[in-house]
Amino acid sequence: MTRTLPGGTTLCCTGEGHMTPAERERAIASLDETRERLLASVQRLSPSQLAFKPAPDRWSVAECLEHITVVETSILGAIEKTVRESAAAPPNAQGDVALLAIVADRTERAKGPERLMPTGRWSHEELFREFEAARKRTSDFAANTAAPLRQTGFPHPRFGALDCYQWLLLIPAHGDRHRAQAEEVMASPGFPRAASAS
Repeated sequence: MTRTLPGGTTLCCTGEGHMTPAERERAIASLDETRERLLASVQRLSPSQLAFKPAPDRWSVAECLEHITVVETSILGAIEKTVRESAAAPPNAQGDVALLAIVADRTERAKGPERLMPTGRWSHEELFREFEAARKRTSDFAANTAAPLRQTGFPHPRFGALDCYQWLLLIPAHGDRHRAQAEEVMASPGFPRAASAS
């Protein structure tokens, strides 16, 4: 079965290891929905609201957004490299639903590698442009790839063996986890109110 994209490009949509149409739609919808939720929560915040930290060891909303963007870029790059090299997927450690439930659960905190931590890479204005650019790249990949994502994969340091489709689902799930973290910051005592924010 094939799928023709705007412009005439024909992609394989099914077959061994390829995303089914339903899987592709699920990935695209998740990317779109989590983008909209994140922007609805944080896009109208002032610089002082974006920079507010509830405690020295807690992230600001800006740091959450930076981390989401850096991780998304890193995961997509790793997926693209894996499918280019046709790296066979390791045996699956868990199903898609179980994986996403673990990611959504914020009762257990986990620190990622230092290279993915927020460092103030971008100004507040650049933060949103960088996020939008990263999400567009991911969404375009999800819509257009003909790679056998189910047949290729690489291990996650916390979740074990994942195929590349699961890694693709992990991108919006991870973003949504940190959107919830940003909303916790916004609900903190001392968070600048709109009237006094500058």
